[in-house]
Order: sequence, then structure tokens, then C-alpha cells
Amino acid sequence: MSEAGTDKELTELEAEINEVGQRAAKTVELGRRGFVIAVAVFVLLVGQVLPWVGDHVGWQVLLGDGGPIPQLFAATSAGFGVLASVLALGTRRWWLSWVCAVGGWFSFVDGMLAVWSQQSSHANNAVGGGPGIGMIVALVTMIVLGVNWMRTAWSHS
Repeated sequence: MSEAGTDKELTELEAEINEVGQRAAKTVELGRRGFVIAVAVFVLLVGQVLPWVGDHVGWQVLLGDGGPIPQLFAATSAGFGVLASVLALGTRRWWLSWVCAVGGWFSFVDGMLAVWSQQSSHANNAVGGGPGIGMIVALVTMIVLGVNWMRTAWSHS
């Protein structure tokens, strides 16, 4: 084989290796964490059908029943906890793991405010009915998702 043919093969091999490296740099390896995240997303979906505010379940709170602060938590937990997590699990994109990590912690703060809003006094000095089991499940699940997505995002080298 001639030296020109060998140089051409080496150039093609180098281009292929660079392409694989660039593709790997854009993705994350989830491993066991991917399974934990998938289970947490399922638990979050179960939390959406449990009571959140009074007799209103999570998806009803998402649609506007139960007040604006719980609705914000329902929206952020559904958006970051379910939709963004499913996209990130499916595509394994590194930047989506950061969206899920930051969004998960933002949703957790929203969840703390939502729980607080259900435990604090209203304008007529009547104490709220307390958060429903679904809201508590969603809050704990957002902690799990936030931790796992943050670890995933930081693990990228």
C-alpha cells in the first residue's frame, strides 16, 4: 500500500475519531442514575393524581384549582420533573441535564412555598388545610430529581 493511501486512511480515521469525541462531549452517561430518575418521574406522575390542596388532585391544581402558589409548583414539577426529565433521559443531552438540575431545584423551592402556603394563615386568619399527600410526594420527588440531575450534570467531563 502506498504512503498516500495510508495518509488518506489515517486522515479519515482521525475525522471519525473526532466526530465520535464531539458526539460524546454532548451527551451524558446516566447508568444507574437513569433508572432512579425514571422511577422518580413515575412517582411524580403518581403524585399528580393524589390530593394536593383540599380535595383537588395535582392535575386539577395544575389546571388552576387550589391557588396560584400550588399551581406554580404543579407547573414547575410537571415541566422540569416530568417533561424535561423525559427529554433528557431520551436524548442524554448534557445541557438538558443542567436544565433539569436547575429547574428541579427551582421547583423544589416552589414546592416549599406551596407547602408553606397551605400551612400558613389566610387573610381571614383561618389556618390552611395543610398540604395533601400528593404535594408532599411531589416535593420529596423533586429533591430526588434535583440531586440526581445535579450529580449527572456535574459528572460530565
